[in-house]
Amino acid sequence: MKNILVPFGLSNEKTTLSLIQYAIDLAQELGGTIYVAQVFKELPRAGSLPSVNKTLKEITASSIEERLASLDKKGVKIIALPLEGDLLESIPKFNLEHAIDLIVLSPENSDIKNPYYLNEISGSLVKKTIIPILVIPEMYSFSPIKNILMAVKSGIIKKENALNPIKEVLKAFGAELKLLQVKTVDFLPEDSEFDKDLGEITSSYKSSENATLFQGVLEHLNEHYPDLLCVFRRKRGFFAKLWEKNTVLKKDFESRIPLLILRGVQ
Repeated sequence: MKNILVPFGLSNEKTTLSLIQYAIDLAQELGGTIYVAQVFKELPRAGSLPSVNKTLKEITASSIEERLASLDKKGVKIIALPLEGDLLESIPKFNLEHAIDLIVLSPENSDIKNPYYLNEISGSLVKKTIIPILVIPEMYSFSPIKNILMAVKSGIIKKENALNPIKEVLKAFGAELKLLQVKTVDFLPEDSEFDKDLGEITSSYKSSENATLFQGVLEHLNEHYPDLLCVFRRKRGFFAKLWEKNTVLKKDFESRIPLLILRGVQ
């Protein structure tokens, strides 16, 4: 994960700076570069001057750099990234040219009055981009990742290189991967088959029967005490249903530890 992107402005500034600091600490371990992205509204083409839009881009870049000045960069390369227009359109375009390996996001705040785990923009990034997503709880401090719990319903992984991010984490931290297979009511016989690469990186395996994958995760979190929870974004199953809408409610899913979301299909 050499190129890590963190959007600026999806949460309040204190939370966002804490998120970027987490990304810095992670990038230091992985040897990565961080792009801190913020959108600016380009002026309408009719009657506008290219130099004006160039100035807006420069102002946005300077604003990002000023707000990053308080962080401990730990020698990590951080690039201010002004993006024109809409974040959901700009990030995929940038990814085509620069191969972003990971997007780091924060969920909605932990206030019990806020019903959302992911808001419209964060949820849309999870749903619509092909880039792995790491969701870091509000004001969460970085610590070495030693114990990973991966929750799956099916052991079949159809997307090429889908496991690369988790392999890099396992190698960088010398971590262990514990695999939890949750068998729900729509569990199919072929779901019992396991991808060879997944089997090779798994340290232990356990299965359980639950109404939803989320219930299975909740049941086993206290048993495993993971530093990282990993799930797949698939076209079929519980997590696919979660992102039918762009937002995710806390009552449907919430993680109090870092959550890595991988794309399970092409």
